[in-house]
Amino acid sequence: MQLKQPLPINSKFDTSNTNPDYSMTAPLNGDGSNFPCKGYLNSPGKHITAQYTAGGQYSIALEGTATHEGGSCQLSLSYDNGATFKVIHSIVGGCPLQSGYNFTMPAGLPAGNNVVFSWTWFNKVGNREMYQNCALVNIQGSGTSQFVAALPAMQIANVGKGCATIEGTEVVFPNPGQSIQFGGSYSNG
Repeated sequence: MQLKQPLPINSKFDTSNTNPDYSMTAPLNGDGSNFPCKGYLNSPGKHITAQYTAGGQYSIALEGTATHEGGSCQLSLSYDNGATFKVIHSIVGGCPLQSGYNFTMPAGLPAGNNVVFSWTWFNKVGNREMYQNCALVNIQGSGTSQFVAALPAMQIANVGKGCATIEGTEVVFPNPGQSIQFGGSYSNG
């Protein structure tokens, strides 16, 4: 599975990209050597692929067929070029079983250029892996850096940082933030 919209750094779907990664569906390395963002944050051809406004409603698009029976995903932002990622939306269970998900860009966000937008996924079945695709975006807003600092940290696991997920279960994030969507094993169905 891979993020299709917003267009990730080095995406094969980005027609202006001169160095496409045809294996964007691959997970991050288990030793964490290409965390964050598959190591692409310093790629020479990276550019802004989306414009957002704080408080606006948007959606992401995903592409692929190997859903590993779902799992859990997070959407996060980094205002410091990948040093820290802060969660804006968590999908607990059933992700990425749909081809897209809606989210609201938090109203308290400050303006930012070259903000890193991250989609992460922890698969339900198969090897214990972490998937991440990242896009560069601009955000219009009048919030503060204190608002961003107060957002929960993105879940990091299965990349040599001491935390691992359990095979056969959908991750329940310890701090999913205020914007949460439930699916899969956790749907109210």
